[in-house]
Amino acid sequence: MSQPRNPNTAALEALVEAHARELHLPAIRSRFRQLAQEATREQQTPLAYLAALLQAEVQERAERREKRRLLDARFPLVKRLEDFRFEDNPNVPQATLAALAEGTWIDDRESIIFIGESGTGKTMLATALAVCACQQGRRVRFTTLAALANELQEADSRRELGRVVGRYTRVELLVLDELGYLALPDGAAELVSQVISERNERASLICTTNLAFGEWTKVFPDARLAKAVVDRITHKAHIIDTGTESWRFRHGLQRKRA
Repeated sequence: MSQPRNPNTAALEALVEAHARELHLPAIRSRFRQLAQEATREQQTPLAYLAALLQAEVQERAERREKRRLLDARFPLVKRLEDFRFEDNPNVPQATLAALAEGTWIDDRESIIFIGESGTGKTMLATALAVCACQQGRRVRFTTLAALANELQEADSRRELGRVVGRYTRVELLVLDELGYLALPDGAAELVSQVISERNERASLICTTNLAFGEWTKVFPDARLAKAVVDRITHKAHIIDTGTESWRFRHGLQRKRA
């Protein structure tokens, strides 16, 4: 038979739970009993038990903040650097990516450009570095060039352009994916260039493109505007060429043969 609970213990537990709820300490409320049992079993001091309680609360809050940042970034899929198979694409410098994952380039307001053909890992690498930034406590936003252009045009039609441009300017890292797959519609090129100009030397950018810089007039039809965008994006940028061979296509052939 199980021993009946001490009424004093039950009252204290109820009091701790009530205080933890009042002070918005969910980790302490959910774990104080378990940690108390561990402390008794391991003969910990009261100070060690208190430290374990506070550590649990701090860790849970950090995890909640990271989840919130990942949601706010609006990644289509969360990808991590350890998931990238560098053996599939020897063009990608693994040591360089490991150094960039530390995030000091964001402190220095530098940018990264992944340039290469479709299927060479540009978006995955861009996302992985942006996830690292989220884990470091930075505000990140992911968007494709087409989605950004559409959002800016809609904001302009509602006379809310300044607010939307300001939102994109304030994030510490902006990921601009798929530059080159679609030409920007009339008027959108200037709006996108405004975001890039506002962020220039103020905050970092990751850009993925399948076009050589000389071909960016396919996206920004005005040659002078295209040159200005290239100048701003490439200034203080790490340029990583992911090559021309699609590992997605190669893996598809391998699966088909298997």
